[in-house]
Amino acid sequence: MNEPDPPMMRRRDVPPGPAPRAGDRARHAAPPPGSPQHRSPQHRSPQHRPPPPHPDAGRTRQAPGPRRNPVPPAPPEATAHLRDRRDDDTRYRPPLAWSDASGSASPAGSRPDHRQGYAPPQRPEPVPAADRLRRPVPQRAGSSARDGGPGGPRRPGSRSGGPPAKPRRRRRRLRLGRLMLVTLLVLVVGSIGLVFYYDSKLHRTDALTSYAGRPADTPGTNWLIVGTDSRAELSDAERAELSTGDSDGSRTDTIMMVYKPPGEDAMLISIPRDLYVPIPGQGSHKINAAFNFGGPQLLVQTVEQLTGARIDHYVEIGFGGFDQVVDAVGGVNICLDQPLNDPKAGLNLPAGCQDLNGQEALGLVRTRAFPNADLERIENQRKFLSALMAKATSPEVLLNPFRLIPFVNSAVDAVTVDEGDHLWNLAGLAWSLRGDPITTTTPTGGSEYTSDGDSLAVGDNTEQFFTYIRQGAPVPEDLLSTQTGVIGG
Repeated sequence: MNEPDPPMMRRRDVPPGPAPRAGDRARHAAPPPGSPQHRSPQHRSPQHRPPPPHPDAGRTRQAPGPRRNPVPPAPPEATAHLRDRRDDDTRYRPPLAWSDASGSASPAGSRPDHRQGYAPPQRPEPVPAADRLRRPVPQRAGSSARDGGPGGPRRPGSRSGGPPAKPRRRRRRLRLGRLMLVTLLVLVVGSIGLVFYYDSKLHRTDALTSYAGRPADTPGTNWLIVGTDSRAELSDAERAELSTGDSDGSRTDTIMMVYKPPGEDAMLISIPRDLYVPIPGQGSHKINAAFNFGGPQLLVQTVEQLTGARIDHYVEIGFGGFDQVVDAVGGVNICLDQPLNDPKAGLNLPAGCQDLNGQEALGLVRTRAFPNADLERIENQRKFLSALMAKATSPEVLLNPFRLIPFVNSAVDAVTVDEGDHLWNLAGLAWSLRGDPITTTTPTGGSEYTSDGDSLAVGDNTEQFFTYIRQGAPVPEDLLSTQTGVIGG
């Protein structure tokens, strides 16, 4: 009620002016009687009635709170300009910036006479009403002097008195997580890029072509693996080192079929190269002659007509790359039940378990120095191929880039696949053979003499065997071969 009008409540039409000085008193004298400005106090309207004097007028105002050195009240001479104001003058005038010691203001435009003992007043400015009404904010319990209490400064993220946050460790964890994520992305992207790069380097041939009477899709997945005796990529020195001979042309030294029934283990089936079968457009011959007559296309067609099953994938490997694949994985450990000595294949191995290099492995899969000749050899080929796939898919190779990259390079250079096959199809084949697949030889009707010499006839057991494969069913054990070969199981 007794507070002076705040700044926002003052009249806008009367700008604040300077405080009255000695030279300006004559101009602020009372107006002559009868003039509009001259009115008696009883004729003044209530809205123009001057407010009552504030009880703190003339006294020094200070901010609330304890004061160590109280300022003495100003002398009466310092407030003379306030007493000289007229009662009807409602305009606010700030205190004078300076005055003489006697309380009289200096003339306008002049400076005080320092010789008369001038000194500027040392009293504080009056505190505005809005600031006087503010109350000090109470301090929180547990806060420090820096933020309001004795508990020490709070760290970012701590709202209560709990354990302080550790932003540095969190930042280190975030940086470590980001680094691991970037590394993982680089590995994934790099691996995908390498897969497509090596897939583009695969040698391809149009082996799986359509023809009249081709079998429809059969359950499971069927691979045809062909090992040829092609020496086209071998130099004379390599032919002498590997004991491959000087024969020209390309014949199928090995024919295998990988059958993966739905939900069952894979089967690695050897087809004897001396099996006497009809070859489309060529009459009846040993089955390995189909490759020599018409290449991969005629061989695939001959196998499909024999088995009644559709071939889904095709892969071919020759002498020129087999030894390099074995050397790339660091050799393959093989246990022999008996010593092997075959000068034609360049083979001289003792009995027992041993690591075979590429040259020794090639001699092992080529030798026929056995009483059953080709039947014993194809059993050794199946066992060695299963051992090679197990070594290629082991952590020793997959987790070692110095083994994995040379293996992939040598495999890509050594194999030829169908136009529709890719590197991931080869990986699926290797994974199917890495465990303990069922290995067997196609049953036959026994030996017979034909125009091609000693051959193996197709019997009823041959038809029964391939009937289960066409149906996608497991093959009974009585149709599986009992040959063991010289490689221990």
